[in-house]
Amino acid sequence: MQKTILSTILCLVVLGSVKAQETDTIGTETVTVVKPYSPTVSDAFKIKVAPILNDSIVLQKKKITYNIFSVPVASTFTPAKAKAAKVEKLPPPILYNSYASVGLGNFNNALVEFYTSSKLGRDEDLLDVGLNHHSSRGDIESTPLETDFYNTKLDVSYAKKDRDYNWGASVGLQHQLYNWYGLESGVFTQAQIDGIDEQQNYFNAEAKANLTVEDSFFKHGDILLRRFWDSSESGENRVVLNTEIELPITDELVNFKTKVDYVSGSFENDDLNNTVNETGIDYGHFQVGINPSFVVLRDELTLNLGANLVYGMDIEDSSGSFYIYPTVTASYRVMDEQVIAYAGIVGDLKQNSYHDFVNDNPFVSPTLFIQPTDQQYEGYLGLRGQLFSNVGYNIKGSYLAENRRPLFFLNPQNVGRTDAQGYNFGNSFQVFYDDLRTFGVFAELNVDVNRKFSFGLNAEYYNYNTETDNPAWNLPEVKGSLFMDYQITEQWFAGANLFFVGEREDLVSVAQANTPPNLFPSEIVTLESFFDVNAHIGYRFNKQLSAFAKFNNLANNSYEQWHNFRVQSFQALAGVSYKFDL
Repeated sequence: MQKTILSTILCLVVLGSVKAQETDTIGTETVTVVKPYSPTVSDAFKIKVAPILNDSIVLQKKKITYNIFSVPVASTFTPAKAKAAKVEKLPPPILYNSYASVGLGNFNNALVEFYTSSKLGRDEDLLDVGLNHHSSRGDIESTPLETDFYNTKLDVSYAKKDRDYNWGASVGLQHQLYNWYGLESGVFTQAQIDGIDEQQNYFNAEAKANLTVEDSFFKHGDILLRRFWDSSESGENRVVLNTEIELPITDELVNFKTKVDYVSGSFENDDLNNTVNETGIDYGHFQVGINPSFVVLRDELTLNLGANLVYGMDIEDSSGSFYIYPTVTASYRVMDEQVIAYAGIVGDLKQNSYHDFVNDNPFVSPTLFIQPTDQQYEGYLGLRGQLFSNVGYNIKGSYLAENRRPLFFLNPQNVGRTDAQGYNFGNSFQVFYDDLRTFGVFAELNVDVNRKFSFGLNAEYYNYNTETDNPAWNLPEVKGSLFMDYQITEQWFAGANLFFVGEREDLVSVAQANTPPNLFPSEIVTLESFFDVNAHIGYRFNKQLSAFAKFNNLANNSYEQWHNFRVQSFQALAGVSYKFDL
């Protein structure tokens, strides 16, 4: 029976395999989905928060009943409607185009100031007029001679501003009066003193013009014409012309500065180192120079690479020389505005003049030799910036090499000359030219404590080395100053400043016939260091009227500004100022 079943199954398998080997063609069919697929999510089984527990030991919750006792309270609060916060609106400041100031004090000191600025037409054309006068008619006990001085200056200027250029012109007149009052004590008789005419007058007339152009290769130009003379028949003419041209090359700038400087003049009398007044002194110097420089501007770096080429000519001697000076400056922002490093090495041929010497020392004699100063180079390195938002600083070290540096020291007593002048008694100064090397350190700090109070201080130290091994006449090694300004209230304001000047050295000598100046009997004298403390205070009655008081030499020191030239003791001056429209 098993064999029969096995045979039957084997036959069926063979027949099936034969049938499967037959090939049929399967056709293409289209399947249409009648209903889209939309799956659903079954509801999740949530566990009850408080499940029912069939446990006999579970504690039953105790039912809590709340009772509220309401008490009526009367309320008068009414909420205010929201409003925008108000900003206090300050009235615009009232500006006046003119002011006048007058003050009087001891030593017969007088101060007069006037200024006005008028706008012409619709354009920004301004006409400015300024007048300043300061004088004193007081005596100083240390000298028997007159010590009066006057300084009066008038300036008139016109300025025009346009979209593409600005230009202006000005005219100035000035009169100064000084006295050679610095006599050596106990040297001269009363008869000699009574015969001295110590008064000297200086006069200055000058005209200036300038032009600045926007968006042009020509950037700036200015010219100065000056006539300076005195009451001793001395006179000087000066012409100075400066231009600046800037050319862009790729991404950098090339700058060209040019100058033309001419000075000439004459003195009626000869140098006081000569015991015989044989002839006067004539001088004339001409300079022409060009200063090309290549300006490199980077993110934090500003670099100026250039040279200063100058030709200087002595007109009286018909001789000239060509000079080449470096002009390299750089600044780098180490930490934004907090730390800025700067350095440079520069030089120039400085034109000296009688006018400039009088501004530095009004007691010079009208018997000077005028020569230019060859400033070979000045190298400096420093840091400046802001320690805080209201604290600024500047620190600099420098080394300066100069040939023919003018230094002031006393003229010899030369009373034997036939030209009896008021400056022959060792009471005036000459100019001595020396080759000088100067190492200097400068530090400055400025602090704005708030909008009402600010102060600043600075200090300088210099070390000098001269070619002649003489002292650097009348140059102090140490100088310093301090200033303060304080707006006490809206009406009251005050300020103060202090100056310190260290020791200086000068030379006292006596001229002798047939003797070289370097063999005159002489003595080096040392001038003591001094402090000069000054202050001022004022009160504003209204927007236009105010009163002020100035106090000079508060320490009441009779110090020597120059040898034998002592200053006035304590000085007080009071006055009023008035602003108005003219």
